Amino acid sequence: MTMTEHLGTVLLTERLRLRPPEPSDLDFTLDMYSRPEVVRYIGTGQVQSTRDEALQRLARYRSQFGPVTGVWLIERRDDAAPLGFALMKPIPFSEGVTAEQSDFEIGWHLHPGAWGSGFASESAQALVDHARAGGLQRLVAVTNPANATSQAVARRLGMTYQGATDRYYNTTCELFTLEL
Repeated sequence: MTMTEHLGTVLLTERLRLRPPEPSDLDFTLDMYSRPEVVRYIGTGQVQSTRDEALQRLARYRSQFGPVTGVWLIERRDDAAPLGFALMKPIPFSEGVTAEQSDFEIGWHLHPGAWGSGFASESAQALVDHARAGGLQRLVAVTNPANATSQAVARRLGMTYQGATDRYYNTTCELFTLEL
């Protein structure tokens, strides 16, 4: 598998650059998602422990790019240090859920070294602005019920708390929505 073609839009904020992930991001991806404190609220909470798993994750992230959607690597503009990933993509419905249209999820995964610096909120706001400019009408964020930090980010974005739902990912999540 090669991951050399250019994907998606690069988004800039005052401090951050959000760009499509590249093969050179493999070591950072492995380091970040091998940490239990990072993955405890993501999916099954299973750490990624091999380079092959990290490569598969990067390929999956790169496959999410569309005209407006994607999974971007977040890096500092001043030194290109990687900080995490920000996503805006169609969210999978739980088995048995039918919907009239796709829902688009916004999310953020940050390396522990980037926690507490406002990078999640700053990168997520860039995605909200990108979604609005790209014509999306609504974003959803889902969090593990215990993930108060991500819930605070959703609230800072102006998202409305809708309560617990089992509509997505075959699990119970806290749902936040934002009408654009």
